[in-house]
Formats: sequence, C-alpha cells, structure tokens
Amino acid sequence: MTPPDAISFGSRDDRKLVETGPVFAPKFDENGLIVAIAQDADTGEVLMVAYMNDESLRLTLEKGEAVYYSRSRRQLWHKGATSGHVQTVERILTDCDQDALVLKVRQHGPGCCHAGYRSCFYRHIDTPGDPVTLGPEIAERSYDPDQVYH
Repeated sequence: MTPPDAISFGSRDDRKLVETGPVFAPKFDENGLIVAIAQDADTGEVLMVAYMNDESLRLTLEKGEAVYYSRSRRQLWHKGATSGHVQTVERILTDCDQDALVLKVRQHGPGCCHAGYRSCFYRHIDTPGDPVTLGPEIAERSYDPDQVYH
C-alpha cells in the first residue's frame, strides 16, 4: 500500500491539462470537499452520495476501501467501520473538470444506507403536489439498523 502522504495530486493551473491531461487534479470546493457517488461496480445501481476531503480521498486510494468525510459529524468516515458494510473500491471515475467522483464499489454486507436499505435511494418522488409525496423505490429493508448501530 502507498502511504497517504506519498500520494500526490496534480496542479490545477492549466485548465486544458485538467480537462484532457493524464494527471488527477481534484477540485475541492470552498469547504475542501468533493462530491463522491458510490455506484455498484456490477449493476451500476447508485448506492449513495457522499463527500470526500483531501485526506479521505488519499485514504481511499491507499486502502482500496471507501473513506468519506461526514459533513454532519465533521470527521472522516470509513464506510463500514461500525456496520461491517465496507465498500471495496474497484475503480474511481472523475468528470471533465475533476470536481466530482464516481466510485465503482463492491458493497459488502446487506446494504450501505444507515436506514437499513441496500441503497440510500430507496424512495422516489411519487406525486407532485402540495406537499410532494414519496413512494417506495425499494420496498423492504435489507437489514435492521437498530441491530447494527445499537
């Protein structure tokens, strides 16, 4: 494994190189974060959306497992550290200006959502009205979060 401090990112000084060059130069927002979409490596199902900071991105590259940054807790979040539902990273994609990531992952365990579903996207907008209502996209939980998170 490569230690996180030995991983270097490229410069963002040359827009053309950022957009078409071979060097990874992630663009973190004003809070030091970059959006990271976790997608099932086999099915393409979107599992969750999270954020990474410089350190969590480096740790993800080092470990080969998803490490995010929790905005609500303001700390690193190694996915599955509590639940055991680790995400092994198979591949990371970045968009044209390198300000968003897609992590192709293998989700271990019954799900990634803290509410007990395989995917965090377990509902869809059902009826546009007042108020807009939600319907189930995934009907049943894949695990009991009370048993996992105590």
